Order: sequence, then structure tokens, then C-alpha cells
Amino acid sequence: MAQLDMDEFLARFADRATAVKERGVPPLEGEARRAFVESAEKDYLDYSLIASASWSVEDGQLVLRIPISG
Repeated sequence: MAQLDMDEFLARFADRATAVKERGVPPLEGEARRAFVESAEKDYLDYSLIASASWSVEDGQLVLRIPISG
């Protein structure tokens, strides 16, 4: 079984956030385009929040602390 490297784990989320932000919008129109853009915005937010977390192990639990202010 693979070992969990938290710093590498968080770096993968940073890479995913960058990939979402840099990818183009496929040739979609109307509702499909709006849904794609909305999904990409949520993906970026999710990935960037996790990527910005600090982590610790407390009482046998992995704790991620995510800053919510700029």
C-alpha cells in the first residue's frame, strides 16, 4: 500500500487547480456552456481550497486547516 505524502497530495490539488484555470471551454452553446463554466469554477474553488490547506495529525485524525480570508 502506498504511503500518503501530504505535501505531495496538496501539490496535486494545486496542479489540478492550475489545470482547471488554464483549460479552454469546448465548443458548447447555451445551457451546456453555462453548465461547463459553472462546473469549472466550482472545480477550481475546490482544488484551490484544498491546495491552500495546512495539515496536521491530531488524535489520530488528519486535520486540514483551510484559510478563508485573503
